[in-house]
This record gives sequence, structure tokens and C-alpha cells, in this order.
Amino acid sequence: MKLMPAIRKMREDDLEQVLDWRNSPSVRRNMFNQGEISLRDHRDWFTKISAVPEQYHLLILEKNGSNQGFISFELSKYNFVTWGFYKAPEAEHGTGSDLGVEGLKYAFNQIQTHKVIGEVIEYNDKSIAFHKRLGFQQEGTLRDQYSHSDAYFDILSFGLLNTEWQQIREVCNEQKNND
Repeated sequence: MKLMPAIRKMREDDLEQVLDWRNSPSVRRNMFNQGEISLRDHRDWFTKISAVPEQYHLLILEKNGSNQGFISFELSKYNFVTWGFYKAPEAEHGTGSDLGVEGLKYAFNQIQTHKVIGEVIEYNDKSIAFHKRLGFQQEGTLRDQYSHSDAYFDILSFGLLNTEWQQIREVCNEQKNND
């Protein structure tokens, strides 16, 4: 029997696993900071972020009895959140959809945000398609905003309003069930 995916708060005992995911080449190549992160720096980051729970939500996606992905939300004073996420490199097929749908449910139902914002480096075609599939609208392009390997790349800004999510969440659930 397959268990339904669930979101829970990240704990200190998740740190090493999340760091392993984050430092994997398949995840790092699409991050704004593409360097490897040390366990000490990762612990310092977690301690700092955990001290302001009203501004940051760090979450783990559990699926079929194991941790499968990470989602973060950073709240602004204007009632919107910026999100980031990645799945475990060895995650089973459909985990990305679960991350998106469960993360958006959390953002709009638990945080009760007005808007979720995602920023994507222009060459990350999978993330661009992912945001569009979830109903995000591209709201802007920050030209040559990101530099890596002596080249400049655009950052694409995506947004999804709570009202839009309410209209499309059933479609997302159907897509997730077909994955």
C-alpha cells in the first residue's frame, strides 16, 4: 500500500540528509550558490533560520515512508512568500509533482499567504515547465542577474496567487495522480 505524501517541519536530525541532497551535482547545478556546502555551514544556516520561525518555514516531504524532498518558504512583510525546493536525487517518479502540490497547499492553507514567488535561472527548463504546470505566471525577467562560469544568465520570476491556486488545485491533484 502506497502512503500519501505528507509535509512536516524539518528537524535537526534531517540536516545531513538534506545537505547530501543539496550537494548532489544534479541539485547544485540549478542553485544560485552552486558550491558545495559544509556540514558546519549547513548547521549554522539551520540555527540562524530556525531562530525566526515567523519568517522561514523549512519542510520535508515524506512519501512512502521515507524523506523525498525539501521545501523552504521565506515570508515577506507584504504577505507573499518566496519558495525553494529540491527532491532527493534518488526520489521516485512523481515526487516533483508531490513537492509542488503539497508545498502550495502548505503555503496557502497553513501560512495563508497571498502569493508564492519562484525564481528560476533561465537554463533550468525543468523548473520553468514545473512552475507553469502548477499554474504560475511568468511575471518578469531579471536580465543578466546571475553570473556563473564567466557567463551571465537571466533569472525568471514566477508568481501564483491564492485565488489562482484555488481555481487550479484540482487540476494539479489530477496531474499528480496520473504521474
